Amino acid sequence: MVVMKMKFPFEKRVKLAQGLWLLSWFATVAGAITFTLGCILKTELRRRAEVMDNSDIHVVPNTLMIVGLASLGINYFASKICQDALDTERFPRWKTILKPYFAVSCFFTVLMLLAVIMSYAMKGSLESSLKGGLRNGIRFYKDTDTPGRCFQKQNIDRLQMEFQCCGNSDFRDWFEVQWISNRYLDFSTKEVKDRIKSNVDGRYLVDGVPFSCCNPSSPRPCIQYQLTNNSAHYNYEYQTEELNIYLRGCREALVNYYMGLMNTIGAGVLSVFLLQGSVLVSLRFLQTAMEAVTGEENTEMETEGYLLEKSVKETIMEYLDPVLKFLLLTNQVEEGTTAAADPATA
Repeated sequence: MVVMKMKFPFEKRVKLAQGLWLLSWFATVAGAITFTLGCILKTELRRRAEVMDNSDIHVVPNTLMIVGLASLGINYFASKICQDALDTERFPRWKTILKPYFAVSCFFTVLMLLAVIMSYAMKGSLESSLKGGLRNGIRFYKDTDTPGRCFQKQNIDRLQMEFQCCGNSDFRDWFEVQWISNRYLDFSTKEVKDRIKSNVDGRYLVDGVPFSCCNPSSPRPCIQYQLTNNSAHYNYEYQTEELNIYLRGCREALVNYYMGLMNTIGAGVLSVFLLQGSVLVSLRFLQTAMEAVTGEENTEMETEGYLLEKSVKETIMEYLDPVLKFLLLTNQVEEGTTAAADPATA
């Protein structure tokens, strides 16, 4: 059953080839933009690698870069095919190439759609990665003398100031870790001794936050120590007062930033996907319309073009059968090699 059959007079075929040539170059530029967007997102993610527990989220920019490069090649060949479609003597040389060309093109176009879906669906993975990474970043904040962690304090301070956030979930996360290094503590003082003895882990815990949590927009000088002690500050109520530190956690701030970036990129790549799909559909109509002219004396005759020669299911199986047979053959060869190498089986 032929899908989407259309009639193509000579003038319509010429216009289709010319219009498709121009469209393919637009799609080539769009492919370059897709690659660039992938590079931008990759760079932004790498900038905050120290506060990410894993790199699973990098699958999105990696996929964008791959499909962007593939799109450059796909649309370059599409423009060459359109040029040769205007010459009935040059077009037949593409006949053997077009079937694998469409298979590869459809694969990367679907991959582009998957990249768009992933850019919206990876929020959970991003959040869990940031949760673990920020937790470790706060825990190692004080280790400025430890190799590999020397810049952890600087990175966390810059992060909190840039994104106007404090802690992982909120500022209270700093109450649960010792973020002041032992080298800056006077262990001969009663206060330090009492605080260390007050918890089983022997850590110096305070209800305070680093200076980078201070909100410069607050009219009051920053209160970063004894945040929960009302009597330590004049005219201060911990429960009711709007604190002059950032209240939003850095995990929330970073998730909002990266999801906003990925959603914007996803919308752009979706437009590129639609453009790429238009190129492939139009090229398929041009191919089938031109094949009817091949070998005919009257090259200006009216021809029929179609999207699929068979039903969607039959077409998919036609492309999958060689792949499945290859995989089956590979599996049989591996089993035969294993059996030959195993003396017990022999």
